[in-house]
Amino acid sequence: MEHDEPGRALTDAELEANSAAAIRAIETVEPILSYDTANNLQMAIAQYEPFVMAGGWEQVPQETYGVTMGVRRDGVVQLKRRLLSSADMAMVDQVDEAFDGPTDAALRRFQARHGLQVSGQVDEPTWYALNVPAEARLHQLRLNLLRVQAMAPALADRYVVVNIPAAFIEVVEGGMVQRRHTAVVGRIDRQTPILKSRIHQINFNPFWNVPVSIIRRDLIKYMNENPNYLTEQKIRILDGNGQEVQPSSINWQTEEAVNYRFRQDPGPLNSMGNVKINFHNPHAVYLHDTPTKGLFGDNARFLSSGCVRVDQVQDFVSWVLRDTSGWASGEVGNVFATGERKDVDVRNPVEIHTTYISAWANRDGVVSFRDDVYEFDMAGKVTFET
Repeated sequence: MEHDEPGRALTDAELEANSAAAIRAIETVEPILSYDTANNLQMAIAQYEPFVMAGGWEQVPQETYGVTMGVRRDGVVQLKRRLLSSADMAMVDQVDEAFDGPTDAALRRFQARHGLQVSGQVDEPTWYALNVPAEARLHQLRLNLLRVQAMAPALADRYVVVNIPAAFIEVVEGGMVQRRHTAVVGRIDRQTPILKSRIHQINFNPFWNVPVSIIRRDLIKYMNENPNYLTEQKIRILDGNGQEVQPSSINWQTEEAVNYRFRQDPGPLNSMGNVKINFHNPHAVYLHDTPTKGLFGDNARFLSSGCVRVDQVQDFVSWVLRDTSGWASGEVGNVFATGERKDVDVRNPVEIHTTYISAWANRDGVVSFRDDVYEFDMAGKVTFET
């Protein structure tokens, strides 16, 4: 049963302030791969262990679906108790069924900690995250502590981390995170591999050579649905001699297409966007820009075929090229603007790690969790093949 809460509604500015406070709470300058994060995880484990021994938190009923500021509804009492249990909500004298200002602030903080849209509404992803048992979260903390401890000792002074479960990138220097970038990483059936390498080359306004796996899985299907697809996407077909082949000469009812090379011209449609960022690896993956910037606003950014798309990529590339002659601040933007096709070798190639950290904590004791998208937590993996 639901009805309007007679108390004062929050203004848009107050709701935005709650969101800002939630995001500030999870901010940290400690790199996710660091001794600092290992220490923070140990403190979080010490907090969770007695709580789990005491029975953990209760489940939140489905009646809370869609609940938001200004209503009373069955289930809000359990929601509040759940938010109190995980320290998202400050202790109160009495827990009632009103979704009020403190509840809104607490729910937004919970959403920020779990990488969800900070909406102040119990949507489906939020409800599922609320109902992960405390015991499962403790297991995540212990497993990720072992991962961080295994990697922290062998890091360079200047490095990049792609954290796959969080779908973000950290740029680290001198033991501090200089900036974070939202990312789009490989979907479950085309996973971003876990590896260590060095960023050695930047391709500005590149051609995109379509991998055979994408020709087989995607392009043949798209051509059967729309025979003009390649032309519309400015993708050319080249034979073994580099001569262009017309799409109409290929039998799209078969896999004949995999015998040819498919190359997308530079420009606004190019899947690489304005730049491709190369590092040596056996998986043919790389970082790159994208023409579909809207994906960076999604909750679950597991949408690529294994490569990693980088938001605010211009700033990222400027940092990578900082020590490279002729690439002062602003020069990257100039090449983006002109569309000039250019390859640049990186002076002092930057170490890059793609890794899998699904739980971490900051020095204020605020713990963040992410879904076990590739089921490596379920498998108990601590170290990974690179």
